[in-house]
Amino acid sequence: MEVVFAIAIGVMAGSGIYLLLRPRTFQVIMGLSLLSYAVNLFIFGMARLRIGAAPVIDATRSADPALYADPVPQALVLTAIVIGFAVTALLLVVLLAARGLSGTDHVDGREPEQE
Repeated sequence: MEVVFAIAIGVMAGSGIYLLLRPRTFQVIMGLSLLSYAVNLFIFGMARLRIGAAPVIDATRSADPALYADPVPQALVLTAIVIGFAVTALLLVVLLAARGLSGTDHVDGREPEQE
């Protein structure tokens, strides 16, 4: 399970970095989104992958920390999702305004040469 999770994070991070290096604005936005999803999964995976573990201490069970999930990475990921959505929305608005002013969605303002 951990190997598949690590491979998924690696593929998402690699794809995100590849798309960040592309000249089109939509590809840059998708690359930022994929990279933020990869980082969120990485943070979430740092809390150990546990299925069915309670995130808070239950009074009927013992206080052994191995029985519980760590709630801090879950809270961090939830916050990162909200912030990432807001940044993506802001980026879309700024890039749409830039496209309206320049007439192109190419990063350097020029259309690529047609072959």
